[in-house]
Amino acid sequence: MLTSSLREMENDGFVLRIQYNEMPVKVEYSLTEKGKSFLPILYELSAWGMKEMRGG
Repeated sequence: MLTSSLREMENDGFVLRIQYNEMPVKVEYSLTEKGKSFLPILYELSAWGMKEMRGG
């Protein structure tokens, strides 16, 4: 499931995947500029959720 989600985010341009030719295989993921531009939206959703959990 995680691999599928990461591939989808990579295809959508939200994350960058770098694979190193080592044994065992090493893969790193990082946010692209497009991914970073989505962070303020996630922070707002988080703040809203926390507020709603406290009863509004």
